[in-house]
Amino acid sequence: MAAASSSDSDGGRAESNEANSKWLDAHYDPMANIHTFSACLALADLHGDGEYKLVVGDLGPGGQQPHLKVLKGPTVLAESPLPSLPAAAATFLMEQHEPRTPALALASGPCVYIYKNLRPYFKFSLPQLPPNALEQDLWNQAKEDRIDPLTLKEMLESIREKGEVPLSVQSLRFLQLELSEMEAFVNQHKTKAIKRQTVITTMITLKKNLADEDAMSCLVLGTENKELLVLDPEAFTILAQMSLPSVPVFLEASGQFDVEFRLAAACRNGNIYILRRDSKRPKYCIELSTQPVGLVRVHKVLVVGSTQDSLHGFTHKGKKLWTVQMPAAILTMNVMEQRSRSLQAVMAGLANGEVRIYRDKALLNVIRTPDAVTSLCFGRYGREDNTLIMTTRGGGLIIKILKRTAVFVEGTGEAGPPPAQATKLNVPRKTRLYVDQTLREREAGTAMHRAFQMDLYLLRLRAARAYVQALESNLSPMSATGRESLKLHAVVQGLGPTFKLTLHLQNTSTARPVLGLLVCFLYNEALYALPRAFLKVPLLVPGLSYPLETSVESLSNKGISDIIKVLVVREGQSAPLLSAHINMPVSEGLVAA
Repeated sequence: MAAASSSDSDGGRAESNEANSKWLDAHYDPMANIHTFSACLALADLHGDGEYKLVVGDLGPGGQQPHLKVLKGPTVLAESPLPSLPAAAATFLMEQHEPRTPALALASGPCVYIYKNLRPYFKFSLPQLPPNALEQDLWNQAKEDRIDPLTLKEMLESIREKGEVPLSVQSLRFLQLELSEMEAFVNQHKTKAIKRQTVITTMITLKKNLADEDAMSCLVLGTENKELLVLDPEAFTILAQMSLPSVPVFLEASGQFDVEFRLAAACRNGNIYILRRDSKRPKYCIELSTQPVGLVRVHKVLVVGSTQDSLHGFTHKGKKLWTVQMPAAILTMNVMEQRSRSLQAVMAGLANGEVRIYRDKALLNVIRTPDAVTSLCFGRYGREDNTLIMTTRGGGLIIKILKRTAVFVEGTGEAGPPPAQATKLNVPRKTRLYVDQTLREREAGTAMHRAFQMDLYLLRLRAARAYVQALESNLSPMSATGRESLKLHAVVQGLGPTFKLTLHLQNTSTARPVLGLLVCFLYNEALYALPRAFLKVPLLVPGLSYPLETSVESLSNKGISDIIKVLVVREGQSAPLLSAHINMPVSEGLVAA
């Protein structure tokens, strides 16, 4: 009975969680054996029958046996082997006449394989690169038997270490061989021409001349030799070629090729480069502190995931808008677009088994999965408009459908940054006075800086002169020499002709008492009279203030005053440890008399 009640409570909790969730669990197969990433997933109506299929560029278990798979629902509809690992998959319209069925493009190695109706249609190969001249000369010498295989290996290794022009695949394979296998390899390949071929690292589509959903699109390829190529959708010729400072790994495109477009390329050097129409080189550069792990575009904002477990939002000119910290490492990213509610958001798959959905930096929803998600794809699948497809690290396949009644509200996922952080400051408008002052500072900036520096130097000079004068006249009330740290403060009380003079002497050291000090008075004997010319100071304990009192009698009846100089000396020494000047007030009693 206890077990039955426990299972009933677990079932009720699961039903409650499913009722509160915005997603319906359509399918979960942990043994689907699909190993891929987000760039190799695409959804399209490949046959024009309104049934959307899932195209997967499968890497295979352990990166072996790559395949192109097409799924209809949870089942594999078609499967074909690939000659090398896939880099990206995309669907696009390559012609305008009916029926307007999209074509499938799969980038793998140095080629782009084009399929129509799931049948091979065209293969585009990247143009060959010029070979290394030194490498070509070495293989020509080997062809004429002028050098032995061991010398050929040493020379090729020296060329590879310089790294100016990469070696061909033939030379790289030769350097991996054992010494006993080199001669046979040279005899087999010495008559073949040296070919240096680059490979495709990333691929995306760009609308050609219209922004409509069913408009023709161009393919944009990123290559290992730091270039971007734009292909014509009909003839598959290179329409544009652009250079980058590093190898691109993620691409985002906006606009139309024939009108105006922007390309954002995240590269291996940790930078994101922005290219525009008719520009052979990047126009803007976004420098990241770490390597990017994903790049998507939401409206006009570029959202970048970094290896610091954070999402960053940038404008197309490189200005950072916001940053959101993730609870775990980001494994994959993609865009979620719910067209019925005009919602665009970012999906991020994390290493802790969560999929987080953000609109800007506001958390909308959190999906927890049994395994870490390595690829994400959202769109129409089958006949459902809002379907989320996920593959896991262990090769599993998860399909979820967004409920038609689901509404994403900011802050319903988990606690994030406070709303006040997103509130814009009410910055006042620029006044005419502010604009005039700004223009004046721009025009006379050098002169204003020089005037400021001159005033600063004069202030330092006056302070130095006052300090020197204080040292020369022994006006410092603090001792700065010797091992004693003393502080003296004097107070004069009374109207005259007799004044009360109180000296407050303090030992400011932390743990060292002071003993054997005398306080001496230097004054004009024609104006003042003191009962004693010096006072003996008791033991000064650190931190305590000791009052020393004496009387001062004014002898002048002319209403004049003078200073009394106070010196603190050690017994048996003439150099004072501390000195102060006391300005005596005018005696009111004598003036009245």
